[in-house]
Amino acid sequence: MKILFIHQNFPGQFRYLAPALAQRGHEVHGLGITPQQLDGVVVHQYNPKRSSAASIHPLAAEFETKVIRGEACMQALRALAKGKQASGLSFVPELIVAHPGWGESLFVKDLYPEVPLIGYLEFHYALRGADVGFDPEFGAQPTVESSARLRSKNAHNWLAFEPMQAALCPTHWQASMLPASIREKTQVIFDGVNTQRACPNPRAEILLEESGARFKAGEEIITFVNRNLEPYRGYHIFMRALPEILQSRPKARVLIVGGDQVSYGGKAPEGKSWKNIFFDEVKDRLDCSRVFFLGRVPNPVFIKLLQVSACHVYLTYPFVLSWSCIESLAAGCAVVASATEPVREVIRHDDNGILVDFFDVEGFASRVIDVLAHPAKYHAMRQRARADAVSRYDLESVCLPAQIRWLGSQIHGI
Repeated sequence: MKILFIHQNFPGQFRYLAPALAQRGHEVHGLGITPQQLDGVVVHQYNPKRSSAASIHPLAAEFETKVIRGEACMQALRALAKGKQASGLSFVPELIVAHPGWGESLFVKDLYPEVPLIGYLEFHYALRGADVGFDPEFGAQPTVESSARLRSKNAHNWLAFEPMQAALCPTHWQASMLPASIREKTQVIFDGVNTQRACPNPRAEILLEESGARFKAGEEIITFVNRNLEPYRGYHIFMRALPEILQSRPKARVLIVGGDQVSYGGKAPEGKSWKNIFFDEVKDRLDCSRVFFLGRVPNPVFIKLLQVSACHVYLTYPFVLSWSCIESLAAGCAVVASATEPVREVIRHDDNGILVDFFDVEGFASRVIDVLAHPAKYHAMRQRARADAVSRYDLESVCLPAQIRWLGSQIHGI
């Protein structure tokens, strides 16, 4: 079967599914704006020919960007069918699997009305019960105006959902945010993590070349990891808890991974970054020689960080669950996490991890301190965390086979 995957940042969540289908003998292609090469997958790029108009109504601005991408994607597929893409290949899909989040799939059914469209649905914004208005420090309670903005933000989703035959969603909580009409035809299957790679290693060790600092499993090492250090992922709460933690545990050191840009939510004030804002807020109360900002790190380094971690801290607004949360469990970390909806789906309090109210700075500090002070007390919890990750979220044995089986139940010939 000829299968096309569409994702703005291809492969995105299709990193494993697309090549797995290629290995099963299907002709698999990928389309994205900045695509990466994958074994067995022919990759194509689409290029928007214009940008948003400066004079457009503010409530329509985001929708316009989605339309521009959708049009560019449609034009790229038309060129691909005629062999006019850079690859020189002619390709007409028999199945399309698309992440609609940035607008790419808006018009594919207009070009290919008879081709089945399967969606990957990551997030549908809600005025209440999710990220909007969750953190009073960074946003007022919902208003008529904010409701209108959110409705406009979701507009392209409604258009993208309608022609989908079926859809995948990674967690039950994320699926619960979807409109009922699409939720009824959505299957929840997590993306999966490589639990053979993300695994405990009591001999793990990291050397930071720039500082010469060395970190070994068994030491009092706190880890905090995100793509970017920002409020959506609780960076401000974590930093505010650090002074008490480091004061109570004089041998503890902290490894912080993440960039200083913004992945989600609002930007920092002009000329500043959230990283520096919240570090500056507490640095006078910290022994900064024990706090290490690593920026973004490659995956092998990230895995080693988890393996040397004595306590891993994970926070998030009610929003998309990070893969790193599952990977930390798989690595056998003692995880102290925010008791927000997506996390509660994965972590059971005082069983396979520890849950603390997102805004409870003192609560985070006290639980991290206890984990560091009494490592033997949490040994069984670490084992349960690992066992849970393997049995529920392993890529090769659980999630990828489930995705392929489900896709086969929807499309004959998979």
